Amino acid sequence: MLAREDNELITRVGPGTPMGNTMRRYWIPALLAWELPESDCAPIRVKLLGEELVAFRDTEGRIGLIDEYCPHRRVSMFFGRNEECGLRCIYHGWKFDVEGRCVDMMNEPEELTFKNKIRTTAYPTVEMGGIIWAYMGPPELKPPLPQFAWTQMPASHRHVSKVIQESNWLQGLEGGIDTSHAPILHRVLTENTSRPGFKPSNPFVRGKAPALVVDLTDYGYQYAGIRPLGETEMHIRTYHLILPFHQIRPSRLDSGQQSVAGHIWVPMDDGNTMVYNWDYSLEGPLTDEDRLERGLGNGPLDVDQTTFRSRKNRHNNYMIDRDVQKHETFSGIDGINIQDRALQESMGAVVDRSKEHLGPADKAIIQARRLLLQAVKTVQEGGTP
Repeated sequence: MLAREDNELITRVGPGTPMGNTMRRYWIPALLAWELPESDCAPIRVKLLGEELVAFRDTEGRIGLIDEYCPHRRVSMFFGRNEECGLRCIYHGWKFDVEGRCVDMMNEPEELTFKNKIRTTAYPTVEMGGIIWAYMGPPELKPPLPQFAWTQMPASHRHVSKVIQESNWLQGLEGGIDTSHAPILHRVLTENTSRPGFKPSNPFVRGKAPALVVDLTDYGYQYAGIRPLGETEMHIRTYHLILPFHQIRPSRLDSGQQSVAGHIWVPMDDGNTMVYNWDYSLEGPLTDEDRLERGLGNGPLDVDQTTFRSRKNRHNNYMIDRDVQKHETFSGIDGINIQDRALQESMGAVVDRSKEHLGPADKAIIQARRLLLQAVKTVQEGGTP
């Protein structure tokens, strides 16, 4: 269990909250790069850490991420004109560059130079790994760029997607670092099914309940789930937690290639999360089939590419099929990540962790909470998380 006050501390992420202040010290995924396909294209709404923002790619290809609401009369800049290195409000013509400076006013005499007194909130961005990242913390404390191995891979070997999860970010993260649920929730019941999941012959399923070994690192931790396979063998699966919200794990693409994969659970607000899913091949270029993410349920066939909402959701009970649940899969829900979202969303917007009963299999989750609480304390004391 987790005390109510600690649960509040690490789940609430809005401006001025302790966890929000902590997350603002990291580079945060804001949107996929392809959402802004060319210079002067249409702007995109973005919600991060409870803040409503607008992203745009200017005439020179630079990315702006600014307050959605014009500082003049607070209308939405989403409707703005993206033109000549700035986003112009269509109400009175105030125009802002990627750094938030007002560079023109159509309704004020130029000789007054009133524009020089006006700025809007703007956050630095960097495009890397198919994602546009934002830094929302104090400028003088900006961390190194998010140069993960996967963000440095060529686009031919890398894929990234995203989908909205209707729950607090921590429920997603804790699911992603919970190895004991995977061969249970994600198993299939027969060898000959074509539905995604771990088959009965898979050692992940055949193994007994895991013992967890967690090794702390300077980025979070690496941990292993160790499962006995009979008397002489064992199955070991490893994961990494990179604070504040990254998971890395071994994987296999639909084409059969070995890969490294992971998720990033980015808080939109306290009750909604944008989950980024990435994968890169260790063997060769990804195929078109790999990019559909059929087994995971993250691809364009499962997720509306304009809203990034899953077509299987709480409103249709994730299209659970009770006959399939009886005869083919443990859950009756198709798509491994859809299964995860279904159960994590079923906990409610923010789960009450004071009512939990955790066991030894939850060691990685317990340790993650300790690290997050320590990161908050470090920031509160003026340190670097």
